[in-house]
Amino acid sequence: MSSPNVLYSASQVRALDAFAISQGTPGYTLMRRAAESALRALRSRWPTAMRVAIVTGGGNNGGDGYVLARFAQAAGLSACVLAVVPPAQLNGDALRACEEFRASGGRILAYQAPLMAEMDVIVDALLGTGLREPVRAAMAQAIDAINACNLPVFSLDLPSGLNADSGAVMGAAVSADCTISFVAHKAGLFLGAGPDHVGRLLFDDLEISPPDEIRFRPLLERISESDITRALPPRRRDANKGDFGRALIVGGGPGMPGAMRLAGESCLRVGAGLVTVATAPQNPIAIVAGRPELIVHAVNTAAELEPLLKTADVAAIGPGLGQDAWAQDMLERVLCSGKPLVIDADALNLLARAGRAAPAGSVLTPHPGEAARLLGSTAAAVQSDRMAALGALQARHPGSVIVLKGAGTLIGADGQIPGICERGNPAMAAPGMGDVLTGAIAGILAQCRDPWHAARAAVLAHALGGEELARDRSRGILALELAEAMSRWVSR
Repeated sequence: MSSPNVLYSASQVRALDAFAISQGTPGYTLMRRAAESALRALRSRWPTAMRVAIVTGGGNNGGDGYVLARFAQAAGLSACVLAVVPPAQLNGDALRACEEFRASGGRILAYQAPLMAEMDVIVDALLGTGLREPVRAAMAQAIDAINACNLPVFSLDLPSGLNADSGAVMGAAVSADCTISFVAHKAGLFLGAGPDHVGRLLFDDLEISPPDEIRFRPLLERISESDITRALPPRRRDANKGDFGRALIVGGGPGMPGAMRLAGESCLRVGAGLVTVATAPQNPIAIVAGRPELIVHAVNTAAELEPLLKTADVAAIGPGLGQDAWAQDMLERVLCSGKPLVIDADALNLLARAGRAAPAGSVLTPHPGEAARLLGSTAAAVQSDRMAALGALQARHPGSVIVLKGAGTLIGADGQIPGICERGNPAMAAPGMGDVLTGAIAGILAQCRDPWHAARAAVLAHALGGEELARDRSRGILALELAEAMSRWVSR
């Protein structure tokens, strides 16, 4: 059976459909399975709803809607179809579905927005995975009316108007209360604007199992709590701090002690054995006064980093670093250290300025603006196709793990199926959150010595900690609070 934990492109899902048909499952059987599953979900989600309008387009998505209408009617619901695409324009399985609904006594009305006002639930069966251009005027008007109807909306396969690959809104897109995804999850449900339009997401694979072929290699994998367990297994009873790695964090230019305090505390909170902070001479008192468990060194020159790097298992650089000559000297020394690295913030900006690749085995953690500078692009371009940006960053920094931060953080590495973190919330849009993530990656890397697993575990713990804090507020979460919350998630 298909796994709901992996995501595919629209073309791969269509190929899975074709594969199932080639193996003897008729396309209309898949349509019936989709409608049966959708009806179960609809009745479970809205058990008191009796009047249902299915707003249909053409193609198989519309066909799913017609079969659902027939099954809903047979189950005792009052179901009608509001056809945006006239039945005369249908063909194939969609035409068969329409004819069978009509033969069963079903009502098919030409779409008019006022007709929706009489309903309890609106089913969106307008557009499927094939959308590549902005929706046409008639569809856009129907989508806008569905969004404005102030009724529960249930989308079949994906919200109409959403790009199934990128999650981009193609001119207009349905904002559903619930979406049921068929065959396999499409990446666009999780990328871009997708999560804002999907509502509650359900899944049914329609009894299709992807064959073990390279063309069906998943596009993305959803990160789960097992990633934390994999990177941070339970500790032995006789463990001591020397078993959990030594991390060095370099940054905090003049007047920037806060970033280093946040990164250092986060590194401790995820369980690193010893954490050393190397920072500008003005900063140590402010850092150590707030967190005495940190070992804090003032460094004037890159040469003073040498003994600290020798004893470190992992080094992170970037939080509060700045971009002056001191910062450049620090970065150069760290890049040449041969240590596993976590590179963030101004260290990324300095790399971008130099047009230089990070050492293989590094973890780079750009937000969209930093990613744009690394790629010589714009933040808007990065956000418009985050998967493409992730691939481009991997190409620029071969052998490194890329953590492209943002809503739906992406994690990529050579030879790995990229990971996506769907957790987290807008309350985490606050100063210092990136510094906390940097420290967390460094701290977990110091323990597991695997950049790929460390990045996945830290990103998820960071997001789950943010969700925990957001249970009672949507604003005002502080980065230091998140560092503490993460310690509970890495200990489960």
